[in-house]
Amino acid sequence: MKNIKVKLSFAALLLLLCICSAFKHQSKPTFYLIGDSTVKNGRDDGQNKGATGLWGWGHFIGSYFDQSKINVENDALGGTSSRTFMNRKGLWDKVLSKLQPGDYLIMQFGTNDASPINDSTRARGTIKNNSDSSVAIVNMITKQNEVVHSYGWYIRQFVTQAKAKGVTVIVCPPVPKNSWTDGKVHRNADSYGKWAAEAAAQTGAYYIDLNKLICDDYDSEGEEKVKATYYGADATHTIEAGAKLGAQMVINGIKAQPNLKLNNYLLVK
Repeated sequence: MKNIKVKLSFAALLLLLCICSAFKHQSKPTFYLIGDSTVKNGRDDGQNKGATGLWGWGHFIGSYFDQSKINVENDALGGTSSRTFMNRKGLWDKVLSKLQPGDYLIMQFGTNDASPINDSTRARGTIKNNSDSSVAIVNMITKQNEVVHSYGWYIRQFVTQAKAKGVTVIVCPPVPKNSWTDGKVHRNADSYGKWAAEAAAQTGAYYIDLNKLICDDYDSEGEEKVKATYYGADATHTIEAGAKLGAQMVINGIKAQPNLKLNNYLLVK
């Protein structure tokens, strides 16, 4: 009899926790961010392996939203590619387990996808296209068999899995680097921008051409000003001003799509 009471009490507690969790979620959706260090640099505190003042644009995105109505959670991790974010234990699986109907997800990968597919240091690269092609390897780091897919394939998997949970998904291509030729910043419209746009269209995700938005601004401001204003230690990671510009461009991209209900949570519409 005592065991029955304990079981009933435990069941009642689980039911209460489920009800509380459901009520909490229904009252406020969450806007999740995933990506690499250009979305969240290091520990998101401006410090990363001795380099100070480096920020990802995801750090500043929350200030544009009414957080009494929506949560903003930045789950990006520096050093990841679309492949390693999906496959490394505890990254994508953790985010996916939290997603609920009515939530929003924005992703930006590609900066690290150009790395080698297999080496002894990172083994994080992906096939450079949006095909269904793949290559079988023995991962030099994990020593395990692995099938590596295209960049676009991984993006499509993120979108498909999130949408299956009732989540609205936004895809972005990687932001530009501080790399120029003849006074024009290098763009990725014929590579990662193209493949990200294709993957978004194939899966019914929203697409924000963040690379183009930032590059257009860079070209208008000029190489000298951009280098002095938005970058510090290297050509990949932005300082605070550059990250704030990236966040503003994401918001501009959201506002440009009036059917995207995430607009309803912006402080200034």
